[in-house]
Amino acid sequence: MTEVTNHQYPVGSEQRPLRTAIVGSGPSGFYAAEALLQQEDVVVDVDIFDRLPTPYGLVRFGVAPDHQKIKNVIRVYERTAAHPRFRFFGNVQFGRDLQAEDLTAHYDQVVFAVGNETDRRLNIPGESFDGSYTATAFVAWYNGHPDYVNAHFNLDHRRVVVVGIGNVAMDVARVLAKSTDELAKTDISDYALESLRKSRVKEIVILGRRGAAQAAFTPKEIKEIGSLDGVDLVVDPADVALDEDSRKLLADSKQARQNVTYLTEKSGEGLGTNPKKVFLRLLRSPVEITGENGKVAGVKIEKNVLYKDDTGSLRPRGTDEYETLSCGAVFRSVGYHGVPLPGVPFHEKWGIIPNERGRVIDPKTRKFVPGQYVVGWMKRGPSGLVGDNKPDSAETVRCMMEDIDGKVAPVSENMQPQAVERLLSSRNIVYLTFADWKKLDSLETENGKKAGKVRDKFVSLSDMLNAVGK
Repeated sequence: MTEVTNHQYPVGSEQRPLRTAIVGSGPSGFYAAEALLQQEDVVVDVDIFDRLPTPYGLVRFGVAPDHQKIKNVIRVYERTAAHPRFRFFGNVQFGRDLQAEDLTAHYDQVVFAVGNETDRRLNIPGESFDGSYTATAFVAWYNGHPDYVNAHFNLDHRRVVVVGIGNVAMDVARVLAKSTDELAKTDISDYALESLRKSRVKEIVILGRRGAAQAAFTPKEIKEIGSLDGVDLVVDPADVALDEDSRKLLADSKQARQNVTYLTEKSGEGLGTNPKKVFLRLLRSPVEITGENGKVAGVKIEKNVLYKDDTGSLRPRGTDEYETLSCGAVFRSVGYHGVPLPGVPFHEKWGIIPNERGRVIDPKTRKFVPGQYVVGWMKRGPSGLVGDNKPDSAETVRCMMEDIDGKVAPVSENMQPQAVERLLSSRNIVYLTFADWKKLDSLETENGKKAGKVRDKFVSLSDMLNAVGK
């Protein structure tokens, strides 16, 4: 046990390491930990807390089960976790088990890496009907997230509608359309696979309010749908015809050029002969979800044209030309929104923690909150792929290093590594270490091999705790 003295040491020295807590163990949290532990002249202790027993956030619960290569990024995170000054505290929830004041009492700096946990709303009539689902819930459900084990998605209909044309919307459409025999080899949850086996869905209509040049999905994602066995990707040639302003966008965007080229090719293939269809409907906005007896029965959509707003951006505008698509379910995938954390500033409209380069700002005083930082989607909003979090987290860490420059502090009782463990134990909080997670990881992969799949996930908190003897 380190001797407690009143002597002042530089913060970040061997005698007085910089104590840092990271709330959230997804990509942005691990990239922040990596950047902190790679500091050459600063000694840093990093503790990551996650409300779930398992690490990796959206890599585990957001990346589609048939995209295993993307999940290989956890090897990078495992190298970070192997650092002797890194610790993982799973099954510890901020705002329930630990409060903001607990962390500021035990750490010099606190980094919030909690992502965006809910979906943006369409704000149209009928959005709350039974059968109107968020993409977040559906993705978490098929990925075995403990919070969504008991969720139900009615797939007993011929047609469903997916609203949104980002990569998450593509994941939703692909999982609904893909052969369950192919999905069975992945780490998809067993209950989701069983539900998909019974699915009667034959038509998936994807709605995008803007055109082909503005589509947010990557060329790889849309091509993946177009190459599914037993599935036709159907595109109306009129929907991929570009106006003059959209054509100008192609010169500056390789992604837009590739998307437009591919969709133009697909639009010439017609309806196709496969039993399942994915219809991509562009320049269409849902204006109402219609229902019968409180259940989704259809979606009223309006045709759009694009116009330039005051900033020069192309925006969709309705033409008063409507049609109604009959369907049994709607999956809403129009972006994510952050959830406020107790005792932490929050910008309700933007859905983020207000900040400047990662330094948290008090919206009332417009001053920095000492020792509080943010990374990832809670910092910048829901944009970018997994790897985009690395430079984002590095920027925040640079600010953190600037803020400790020249600071000195004593070796206090609270700032010792054992102090937070004693605090958790005093509150009877059962937490999992990274070694516990590695045991779970081994069990999941072993069970997966027996079942002929990549891994067989534990999907309940009690099963996870029991498996490691907690």
